Amino acid sequence: MDLAVEIENLTKDYEVGFARKRKVRALDGLSLTVNRGEIFGFLGANGAGKTTTLKLLMSLIFPTAGDARILGHDIADISMHQRIGYLPENPYFYDYLTAREFLNYCGELFGQDRDRRERRTKELLTRVNLEPKSWDRQMRKLSKGTLQRVGLAQALVNDPEIVFLDEPMSGLDPIGRREVRDLIASLKQDGKTVFMCSHILSDIEVLCDRVAILKQGRLAQIGHLDELVQSGTQDQLEVIVTCANPAAFKLQIQNVYSEFTVTASGVRVVVPSEKAVDLVITALREEGGKLVSVQPLRQSLEELFLDNSKSVPRAVPATTKTT
Repeated sequence: MDLAVEIENLTKDYEVGFARKRKVRALDGLSLTVNRGEIFGFLGANGAGKTTTLKLLMSLIFPTAGDARILGHDIADISMHQRIGYLPENPYFYDYLTAREFLNYCGELFGQDRDRRERRTKELLTRVNLEPKSWDRQMRKLSKGTLQRVGLAQALVNDPEIVFLDEPMSGLDPIGRREVRDLIASLKQDGKTVFMCSHILSDIEVLCDRVAILKQGRLAQIGHLDELVQSGTQDQLEVIVTCANPAAFKLQIQNVYSEFTVTASGVRVVVPSEKAVDLVITALREEGGKLVSVQPLRQSLEELFLDNSKSVPRAVPATTKTT
């Protein structure tokens, strides 16, 4: 399969301190690939190295070590930027330009003629569901959510083959999140590749074909979402029941379950095997309860994320060689 992004041993060190300088490693030997035509989720706690990775790929900063390629071109090849789009986490726009003027300006940077710029501007502002009354307002007067829509539009102005999105749902209300989610899904249908960072895990679950999780600047996990969330379940089963006396039911199955939780809608029991389910059902009948459901226990993306997200990047030893 063709690769859209190839990252090999990408490393970035920063100098911190004033009187006694030291190096802090923000990214530590990251290696991964992104296939063409997929939506790739990039996750990690604050300080894990996500934004550093995107800035390296965009050549906004330079690596200490390692290599990366986008669409087969080294990231140092600036001509490749004609084929990509980028929305940073905290974009800065010209305050006194309108959204229409700004997109027109972006189109001119890509060498588009006047007719194409005007046509593309109208198409994109409509596609990101920006209200027409906001098209000709100065951007300093627009809300954060509205500016985020303008940012998404500018990332698509050159009809890119791959789009890099850093927190694309930031500042959006639930309706806006749904609209942007649909837009990102439509990019895949158009054959484009999407590389996105997001803290909104529900959007990652819905959209992404594969995900990578960073921990302290290192790659902790990567793969298809279904494979990752099932990797830690160990074939456990979740049994949901209702009963009049949860305390007595719990006492009967005390040697069977690994988790027992009373909720507003019933009782949740986690057991290690199908044989244990039979024992739970037998005890439930004796208590006059009702079985609601039995299903394999699926680790949530949130649990997977929390398991792989702790602390901040470590200091680099004084002997580390930098370039």
